[in-house]
Amino acid sequence: MKLRIQSINFDATTTLESYINKKSLKLEKFFDEIVNLDIYLKVVKPETATNKEAEIKVSIPSVDFFASKTCDSFEEAIDLTLEAIEKQIRKYKEKSTKN
Repeated sequence: MKLRIQSINFDATTTLESYINKKSLKLEKFFDEIVNLDIYLKVVKPETATNKEAEIKVSIPSVDFFASKTCDSFEEAIDLTLEAIEKQIRKYKEKSTKN
């Protein structure tokens, strides 16, 4: 699995990047054929409290999964976005095993 983290309009801290690394590795437990994992972090509308956005795109052979969440912190946004991706992967696996 190739992991790429992009922080847009700010520099992500080493702590944040290691947190993302640790959390994203758990996706491999659900599905071991993940090819790419792209994570985009942005700060949107700086005047509001909920302005940390995380977008995650997971590529497996023949399918891409995508989720995006905006929260108070990047850690919370990453957690919620990864949960959404896990649900998508579970649904995909259920459909593919029925065929």
